Amino acid sequence: MPYLKPSLLSKIILAILFAAIIVGTIYSTMVYAVVQSDRSTVDRQDSLVALVVDKMQASVEHDQESATVWDDAVTKVAEGDREWMAANLGRWMNSYFGHDAAFVMGPADQLVYGFSATNANEEDAFAPVASEAHRLVKKLRERLAIGDTVGVSDRSLSIGESDIVKINNRPTILSAKPIVSDSGEIAVDERHQFVHVALRYLDGDFAKTLASEYLFNDLRFEWEKDGQTARSVFPLTSRSGQILGYFTWVPFRPGTEVLRATEPVLAVGGLLVLAAMSAFVLLLQRRSSRLLESQNRLQHLAHHDALSGLPNRAAFNAAVEKTLANSQAAVLFVDLDRFKNVNDTLGHPVGDKLISEVGRRLRSAVGTGVLVARIGGDEFTIVIPDPEMGRVEKLAADIVAAIRSPFEIDGQPILIGASIGIAVSSSGADAQDLIRRADIALYHAKGAGRNQFAIFGPHMDELIRTRRDLERDLRTALQTGDEIAVHYQPIYASNARLTGVEALTRWRHPIKGLVQPDIFISIAEEAGLIERLGELVMTTALTDAKNWPELVVAVNASPLELRSETYALRVMSLLNKLEFDPHRLEIEITESAVLENEDACRRNIRALREIGVQFALDDFGTGFSSFGRLQKLDVDRIKIDRCFVGEYGKPGSNVAIVQAIIELAHAGGMRATAEGIETPEQQAWLINAGCDELQGFLLSRPIAAAEIEHLRSVAFHKGGGAAS
Repeated sequence: MPYLKPSLLSKIILAILFAAIIVGTIYSTMVYAVVQSDRSTVDRQDSLVALVVDKMQASVEHDQESATVWDDAVTKVAEGDREWMAANLGRWMNSYFGHDAAFVMGPADQLVYGFSATNANEEDAFAPVASEAHRLVKKLRERLAIGDTVGVSDRSLSIGESDIVKINNRPTILSAKPIVSDSGEIAVDERHQFVHVALRYLDGDFAKTLASEYLFNDLRFEWEKDGQTARSVFPLTSRSGQILGYFTWVPFRPGTEVLRATEPVLAVGGLLVLAAMSAFVLLLQRRSSRLLESQNRLQHLAHHDALSGLPNRAAFNAAVEKTLANSQAAVLFVDLDRFKNVNDTLGHPVGDKLISEVGRRLRSAVGTGVLVARIGGDEFTIVIPDPEMGRVEKLAADIVAAIRSPFEIDGQPILIGASIGIAVSSSGADAQDLIRRADIALYHAKGAGRNQFAIFGPHMDELIRTRRDLERDLRTALQTGDEIAVHYQPIYASNARLTGVEALTRWRHPIKGLVQPDIFISIAEEAGLIERLGELVMTTALTDAKNWPELVVAVNASPLELRSETYALRVMSLLNKLEFDPHRLEIEITESAVLENEDACRRNIRALREIGVQFALDDFGTGFSSFGRLQKLDVDRIKIDRCFVGEYGKPGSNVAIVQAIIELAHAGGMRATAEGIETPEQQAWLINAGCDELQGFLLSRPIAAAEIEHLRSVAFHKGGGAAS
């Protein structure tokens, strides 16, 4: 070895020491960073397991309410209808929600019905569950007895008892829910209370799903700790604090993996320290970014709606409170009209796409600086800071117009609407009170006819109560049938011959007097009473019209009735029961019914036309129908809306439009009827234009059935009416 000068040797040693210090410092820093990173990651995974288990327990309770809060459930369970219970309270819970077992317990805690995905014998399936089920049901009945409502909210409609227990030597979520009325009309006391018990195992499929969806390595359930310090452990505890077992998994340690990957590089020497350090920083940054991205994604999911991407209810409530802390605010509740019909008729996938499209339109309509949220179902909310009433009203009108414009989903045109409730904060306003006011205003907007907005005022609380009272009274009126009457407006041919009558519903309230149809019909639609009302009106009209053998009787059909798959069958049954000639019945439908569910509408029309029933399209020209759709529906008559007739003689009148509608009808082999004729000039104009039938106050107001006998022998005179 050649002799090295001390200065050179010192420099080499110093360089080596310096490199060693740098490498040692870097390595020590890396080890510290690895420990901290791994610890943070393990803590996040522990928290994630706890969150998922809690959400699954809440989900089981929420799933039950899809069938336990239901008038039909109360009735069918009390009747002991096992086939219904199997379809809705047993197999449905397994096939749709993944519950492993479900049981119905009677008022004396006896087993009424049982279902198990693994045991066909319900008694054998219930035996290992019985002890824990009776414990939960006993607690639930004690709460029901004292009227305890703790836990009831917008999301949870009834109280319940749930726990994590050991059943069949498996960790299990067990939940008990009372079977109660959703309308509130069926009262169930403690002595007759049935209880639904649902069971979901936490090992097996649940553990596999948890491992695959959240990337847990070798996750499994164990009754005892295996003593392996290399595995993370999460204790599964019951409500009493008893540890039932443990979820264990190999924790994700990104820092350790990075360190092991970089140790060979560090061994190369001081010359590669900077390169190794840069590589380490880059790898660590990538791992950290991935973890941060995952955390941000979970955070986003916790505060946003997965379907529309909009903020959810929690984020909306927080936004209202934050806005009120700094300024005044306006809250808009937006509810989609007729959205349920889309889900029922076109399917939930189309409904989901429609929700996403509505979210995009709302974001486009409100612009920047305004929060749009989806709080569930077809309900959206908007928070506007520092509101100016003119701007708020214009925004509401823009939203109504945007949602009314037809959507096209998978080539299917869909027409819905939007009702909006608006509440503007005052000094010292509370967030929850502001939200409640907007909700009340929304109810008012829907009650006023939909496709419009309403601003909260102090009078609305009273209006809501009044509307609820009307709904209750309408139910009573439909049960007795004494207050609901049918009047008839005559329809004349252009040659002055009486050809038919249109049946119009009247409700004479014993206290409030005559309630307008636009009020009580909308109430009937919202309360699920429209089919009962429609059947009462048609029964009365057909019974009366049997005395007028030469006249056609026209009866209006609600869009809700027409989209029902059983509508045609119910009409046929009524015709047979009353022995009424189907050729003398004409059913009037609206363009909105056509657009909402063309397939169901066409099927009902086809079935009834085959036996001779006629159809008329009411209020033609005020919606979105096309002549192509009319040809598909094959209606017999078009009714020209009164808004076109009433403009006759005024500047910019609709003379050409009316003439075109009449020619359109005749070209398609249909008749044309004009509504709302109030002057002799309108009558003469329409006769000269070729209109087939005429209807309006000039010719006759709606009259009682007894007065039709007189009109059967009296025709109207050109230039004047026969009855007033």
